[in-house]
Amino acid sequence: MAEILNLRRARKRKARQEAEKSASSNRSLHGVPKSERVVAKARSEREKYDLEGRRLDR
Repeated sequence: MAEILNLRRARKRKARQEAEKSASSNRSLHGVPKSERVVAKARSEREKYDLEGRRLDR
């Protein structure tokens, strides 16, 4: 005899698996560790500070 399936549960399980798969790919594409964000912010602040220091006043 075949196993009885609850179609509603099967549908929900499949939807959760697909959502996790897309979330995993998004994390790998868009996720940036906090340490890298901090370093990037510090670099941009330093570049901004250096640029302002070299600005010529008219």
